[in-house]
Amino acid sequence: MKSASGRRWVSACRYNGKSEERRMEERDSFKSRLGFILVSAGCAIGIGNVWKFPYITGEYGGAVFVLFYLAFLVLMGVPVVTMELAVGRASHKSAMRGFKALEPKGSWWHIHGWVCLLGTFILMIYYTTISGWMLDYFWRFFSGAFQGMGAAEINGVFGTMVSNPLEQTIFMGITVVAGFIICAGGVGGSLEKVTKVMMLSLLGLIVILAVNSVFLPGGGKGIEFYLLPDWDRAVEAGLGNVAAAAMGQAFFTLSVGQGSMEIFASYMGKDHSLTGEAIRIAALDTFVALLAGLIIFPACFAYGVAPGEGPSLIFATLPHIFVNMSGGRIWGTLFFTFMTFASFSTVTAVFEGLIGNCMDNFGWSRKKTVYILLPLVFFGSLPCIFGFNIWQDVHILGARGILDSEDFVVSNLILPIGSIIFALFCVTKYGWGFDNYLKEVNTGEGMKMPRWIQPYFKYVLPLLIFIILVRGLM
Repeated sequence: MKSASGRRWVSACRYNGKSEERRMEERDSFKSRLGFILVSAGCAIGIGNVWKFPYITGEYGGAVFVLFYLAFLVLMGVPVVTMELAVGRASHKSAMRGFKALEPKGSWWHIHGWVCLLGTFILMIYYTTISGWMLDYFWRFFSGAFQGMGAAEINGVFGTMVSNPLEQTIFMGITVVAGFIICAGGVGGSLEKVTKVMMLSLLGLIVILAVNSVFLPGGGKGIEFYLLPDWDRAVEAGLGNVAAAAMGQAFFTLSVGQGSMEIFASYMGKDHSLTGEAIRIAALDTFVALLAGLIIFPACFAYGVAPGEGPSLIFATLPHIFVNMSGGRIWGTLFFTFMTFASFSTVTAVFEGLIGNCMDNFGWSRKKTVYILLPLVFFGSLPCIFGFNIWQDVHILGARGILDSEDFVVSNLILPIGSIIFALFCVTKYGWGFDNYLKEVNTGEGMKMPRWIQPYFKYVLPLLIFIILVRGLM
């Protein structure tokens, strides 16, 4: 039994207002392995899988791009995911505290934790707006607003929506409030439960939508375009361009480099090895991306639409197809339900990353953190909304508007630079070191990371990520 003075001494040993022992005891955790995988995959599965992946595939010639994409996913995406997971699980902390707990004494790796916090915040102040667009289109299809519209009217819907700041603010606000309410309930108590329902529904919806598209009359040519390699088309697009685009897409689709995966790993146990968990996360992410192509390409060919339409594919081309399709109101509603789930799963996951970082770094309770972050994200998202109407002439980085500037900072700077930092931290003697990384990543049952891969991780992987960084800047 401790004396009164001993109890006072323990009580006085504080770290940001709480003892380290108490902080560890209070740390949230996942209730199941499935919950961890689905929340982590939900962070990766987002608009990029369904919006960007299909139109880039169409732009770069179809199946050859897909082959390059899968190769780079294995060579780059999965390794960096294991590194984030290893740092998070070994430290049981978010980015800054995680680096600080594992780094050699006197080093400065932990500074990247502040960059991670900044990056997740910037991501959310424009991603919530895009997620609001998906919810807006879901409501339009559900309410029948698209019924009877001609091609010109459908093409004008997106412009009408983004030119209305109040409409955008309402749907963005719904996204922000709902996301923080879910996260306020804790990881195991709320986030995991909601994400399980949302992700399993998402996976079911995408299978139903893909089956419907595959059996559309005339859709077979779209399947051939998508799944049968045509090297002539790839050469015409430029094999170097195809490879570079595939490398970038494979890397960015997993959202590594800003500590989101790390925060989820900090909540998990050591029962399973991290290589297998990273592969499962990447496999779910890829499954959604590949099936998105099976939704879009058969539909495009069935209705005579060019598959390389670009970003307008989701908001102009597909609504036009749904309106002219038998039962199109139902299929359009289901598609944008799926898109809403895909984007919202990322929102809730990254919100949790923000919350976990703030709780660790500032010693705040979860409730206090939500109260502070909710208005910050809401009001921080308004410039992105205004960038399409009252501030449409505002340019931040060169000719880029507000949303494009925010996305450039996250996608072209923070993610690749952060991934290089995680890679070097895990494989060099100046950081955590390969032996420590290997021990953590191989702890538990399941697939193991081989030691012979060290030279590739140390020299080739950072170089490949650096190529992405340079290409993005150019």
